[in-house]
Amino acid sequence: MTGPLPPKGGPNRITRPVLVGIMPTQPLAVARRAAQLAYSLDVELVCAYVDITRYLVEEATDGSVASEPIDSDGVDDDAEGVSATISQRLSSVFSAYGVSWSYRSLAGDPARALGRLAETLDASMIVVGTRERGVGHRLEELLTGSVAVHLAHRQHRPVVVIPLKPQALGAEE
Repeated sequence: MTGPLPPKGGPNRITRPVLVGIMPTQPLAVARRAAQLAYSLDVELVCAYVDITRYLVEEATDGSVASEPIDSDGVDDDAEGVSATISQRLSSVFSAYGVSWSYRSLAGDPARALGRLAETLDASMIVVGTRERGVGHRLEELLTGSVAVHLAHRQHRPVVVIPLKPQALGAEE
């Protein structure tokens, strides 16, 4: 980049929301870092949980979705309960940051659902966390792939990956 930087608040200022992908049991470090980013940029924070046990039926113009369970005879479907729990958990975290935020519940493939919502919102960036280490998580990643990698290859907007329990360089897994 050559020349002086534009004045603060000028045309290059980030004004679009930060979108963060949330998982029910995910450590709150991802939500906290996304809140810090949104607060620092003075933009809205949009939190989204993608339920992979449901499929998309209809998408509204605001990015909200109507969905149905993949297996209607399967496990007791408590999508509203899960969403309420996540929203309450986030509310307790974000009250300390003073950031404007909202919560969305999505369905289907996480990378595609987050990508569609990011497009609808014209999000400035997408924030996701890494997966936890372990055999179960490795098998899941082998089968479904990494959401962060899928997003990074399919998005024109930045994807910020928050490390969860990072491993020291050179340490064995």
